[in-house]
Amino acid sequence: MAIGRLIVNVFGQNQGEPVANAGIQILDSQNKNIIDQLFTNSSGQSDTISLNAPDVEYSLEPNAPKPYSEFDILVSYNSQKITVNNIQIFADTTAVQNVFLSFLPSNISYNIPPHSLYENYPPKIAEDSVKKLPFPSGLAVLPQPVIPEYVIVHDGVPSDNSAPNYWIPYKNYIKNVCSSEIYPTWPYECIVANVLVINSFTLNRIFTEWYRNQNYNFTITSSTAYDQSFVYQRNIFSKISEVVDSIFSQYITKPEIEQPLFTQYCDGENVNCPGWLSQWGSKQLAENGANYVDILKTYYGYNIYFEMAKQVEGIPSSYPGSVLQVGSRGNSVRTIQNQLIDINKKYPLIPKVAADGIYGNETANAVKIFQSTFGLPQTGIVDYATWYEISRIYVAVKKLS
Repeated sequence: MAIGRLIVNVFGQNQGEPVANAGIQILDSQNKNIIDQLFTNSSGQSDTISLNAPDVEYSLEPNAPKPYSEFDILVSYNSQKITVNNIQIFADTTAVQNVFLSFLPSNISYNIPPHSLYENYPPKIAEDSVKKLPFPSGLAVLPQPVIPEYVIVHDGVPSDNSAPNYWIPYKNYIKNVCSSEIYPTWPYECIVANVLVINSFTLNRIFTEWYRNQNYNFTITSSTAYDQSFVYQRNIFSKISEVVDSIFSQYITKPEIEQPLFTQYCDGENVNCPGWLSQWGSKQLAENGANYVDILKTYYGYNIYFEMAKQVEGIPSSYPGSVLQVGSRGNSVRTIQNQLIDINKKYPLIPKVAADGIYGNETANAVKIFQSTFGLPQTGIVDYATWYEISRIYVAVKKLS
């Protein structure tokens, strides 16, 4: 057996409301024995827990034994108890489980199904990779791709009127799908390629208003036959999360189209899909030295290129275009400092800083602690990923103030 890691975060209505002193029990999924008990800190975060996991080699070959171990968690706070069963732990990887409380008496349990690469799910029903756009009405079809604040996920096939709809923050949705569709132990370039594919797929659904033009009231479904695997309340993986944070606004397109390419894909083992990305095939290409550009051109053609959405909704101001670090000055620095000051009201472990527009060592330290709290590389530098994560948490905190 190898070792994997787990971090549990407990929040109220959203990530702007961390819950301190929530009790956490870690249990073995099979015999229900308690493995560990701990409490969240003032940021709503547990210590990192080390757990047994199968050898990493199991996740690098198709049709191998189950490549992850499974554990349950029980979160208790006042009159609430929330159980998440079958959290997936991979070797040499950190899993992150976010739990949201409602502050009403409750006893809720969520069961996480097997990973989509380990168990056969319905294969994707083929569609055209470029959609015919309807005449713009002002309500459907955006003038250009944008990153929405939320994705409305229908948790079933489109025609299932009994399935619930979930409002999921955009980045959280992409992280969930990527953690459901690929293994976090795969090579970095392979993960980047698959994140871009999942992002382009999603942005095509959003840009073309695919389901709303069919009179549905959601953005996308959780059905692998129609869309992508999404598992409500599942854990994500830090390695995948970091990639999503860095490239969540990028997508694949072609010179002759105005929309994100509808990048269909399959596992490439149980299902063959010529012209689509093969998940296992992309892993093999990366192991053979291909970068993410070569991987994607192999499957979608050598005329593809990459664009970045011009707008990220729900964010006060866009990334200034260059990193902020010790020595930087100006309004962008002051924006980050003011946002960190407001975030400190809910996350007191992140130090207060002066909003003087000068990026000194105190600002760098506050940024580094923010990055540690929210699963970003701890550089003390505000890059693209950190800018948007600080903005996202700032907005969440302000909504509750």
